[in-house]
Amino acid sequence: MKGSTLFGILLGLAAILGSFFFEGGTPDMLFLIPGMTIVIVGTLAAGIAGHDFAMIKRLPRLFKIAFNPPVYDFKEILEQIIQYAAIARRDGILALEGKLKNAKHPYLKKFFEICIDGATPDTFNRIANNEIHYISERHMVNIGFFNKLGGYSPTMGIIGTVMGLILSFASVGSDPNILIRHIGTAFIATLWGILMANIVWLPMGDKLRTIHDNEINLLQMMLDGVEAVQSGETPTVIRARLISAFPLEEQEQIYKGRKIYNIPPPDKITDSGNSIVDNTIKKQ
Repeated sequence: MKGSTLFGILLGLAAILGSFFFEGGTPDMLFLIPGMTIVIVGTLAAGIAGHDFAMIKRLPRLFKIAFNPPVYDFKEILEQIIQYAAIARRDGILALEGKLKNAKHPYLKKFFEICIDGATPDTFNRIANNEIHYISERHMVNIGFFNKLGGYSPTMGIIGTVMGLILSFASVGSDPNILIRHIGTAFIATLWGILMANIVWLPMGDKLRTIHDNEINLLQMMLDGVEAVQSGETPTVIRARLISAFPLEEQEQIYKGRKIYNIPPPDKITDSGNSIVDNTIKKQ
């Protein structure tokens, strides 16, 4: 998923601008400052009017997330939950306290810490679901902002076009070069409005939504896993419960994951000294 957003934007720009230049266009015909200013600055101004300055300040960070999203391995996290389940079955859930520093996701650590601190299953479920709910609310605000920019941008292009046509009609009878420049500005504003909406703003919103969906799915899987560990379910049952998060063709592969990822089956856990699971965790 990394690099796909930047690649898509660059590919789209290359296709559009390349076609323009192939047809005989020149950069000075396309990059007209007045039209681009109306579209880009006007779009951001409309976004500020509907939100606040804090949202604008978040834009660089949101672009960074879209271009370079955090990547977590679902299978590794699942296997770590299985490891923690084996330890909890043997020594109790309090034995996980010293293992959480190696957690492969910050929320996996947080969820287990809530359980270790003595939260009942109902309390833990409410806390975790509230956490997921508020994450979703924050993400939807960011996604909605980009979608709104995608709606404002073509409108700003039309405003630029109308302004250019007004200036064009006002220039009738004067220097033909001035008339042509105003007409060019008019249509270039429309081009940039549509281009920015469909190559930048809307794809950014879609990418953030994709990242959001993946994160929520991962959080839900971790929540189900921690709940299962807290209730004392066996590692085998937890594995069977959590693999539903994966496509059917991957589930058989995950069942063999104990060999692939060096995860020992529950009957290999010993009662004395460090178990194989402990040693596996220490090696990671």
